Amino acid sequence: MGRIAAIALLLAGLVGGGAMYYLQVYGYYDRLEPQVDLIAEVPEGVTRLTIAGFEGIDSDSSPLRYRACFQVMEGHTDLIPYPDPRPLNAPRWLGCFDAGKLEADLAAGRAQSWLVAANFRYGFDRVMALYPDGKAFLWNQMNACGAAHFDGRPLPQGCPPAPES
Repeated sequence: MGRIAAIALLLAGLVGGGAMYYLQVYGYYDRLEPQVDLIAEVPEGVTRLTIAGFEGIDSDSSPLRYRACFQVMEGHTDLIPYPDPRPLNAPRWLGCFDAGKLEADLAAGRAQSWLVAANFRYGFDRVMALYPDGKAFLWNQMNACGAAHFDGRPLPQGCPPAPES
């Protein structure tokens, strides 16, 4: 009788673990439709970047799950620099997005980070890493306002008012 219970527990653990892995790596992500332009913030308002080869993913479960890879077709020098880029890992099946390489290239100056949208959702910025050849990557990153708000700390100076819960 104990052997049957042990086998049942083992099988339940394997099925549960497999389901959890699938949901975290595949199940909650949706592939995004290809895009041909990107709206980015600039000091004077916004600008439209023409892009090609867009590949992206997103999820309703968290704003931090957004990732995209594409080619910027024309250079823009009026974008707003992003001071502390921290690209987050993407699922391995999104082969175009390598957070480790992006982080190293940003630190070494081989790519530049730019703000695409500040507080597009309260506490989250959309950030772009752009290489000199036009290759670009997007991700969402929690900003200082979001970190303080979600930790229950007072908001830093300059933050917009937090939304009502």
